[in-house]
Amino acid sequence: MNIIPTALPDVLLLEPKTFGDARGFFMESFSQKLFDAAVGQPVTFVQDNHSRSVRGVLRGLHFQRPPRAQGKLVRVASGAVFDVAVDIRRGSPTFGRWVGETLSDTNHRMMWIPAGFAHGFLVLSDTADFLYKTTDYYAPETEGAVQWNDPAIGIEWPDAGAPLQLSGKDQVAPSLAEAKLPD
Repeated sequence: MNIIPTALPDVLLLEPKTFGDARGFFMESFSQKLFDAAVGQPVTFVQDNHSRSVRGVLRGLHFQRPPRAQGKLVRVASGAVFDVAVDIRRGSPTFGRWVGETLSDTNHRMMWIPAGFAHGFLVLSDTADFLYKTTDYYAPETEGAVQWNDPAIGIEWPDAGAPLQLSGKDQVAPSLAEAKLPD
C-alpha cells in the first residue's frame, strides 16, 4: 500500500496495490495490519456504510462530536467523487483548512479522515457508489455539519457538469464560526 501525505498532516491518501490484466483487476481493499501501520496507531472500525449518488450531489460537510466522534476510511467502488476533509479541531494549527482529492473506481485511492475533521464529497460521474468505514456508530444526537461553501474555509469545489444537489439539512448548515464544533 502506498501512503500519500496530504496538506493536513493527519489526513492520508492510501493507494492499494492493484493487480490487473485483460480480465480485470484484484486488490486488497483493506488490511487492518497495513492500515494501522499507515496511520501509526491501532484503529477499530465498527460500521461500514454505502451510499449511491448521482452527478452533482454534494454531501457534507458532516462530523460527529465526542463522545461519538468518528474517523472515516472512505473510497469509491464505482464512479468518481471529489472528497474533502476540513480540520475543525479548535486550537489545531490547521484549524479551518481543507484538503480535497478525487477518489474513483480507476485510481482506487482511499482517504483516511480522523475524528476532528468534517467530511464531504461531490459526485463527478453519472453515479458513484461511496463506501466508508467508521470508528464509531452513527449517533444523531452528536452529529454536526458545516456549510459546504463557507468562504472562511474556501473549498474549491470542481465543476461536476450538473447543478448541485444538496439535502435540506446541508442547505442550512451553519458556517464554521457558527457551528457547534467539538471542544
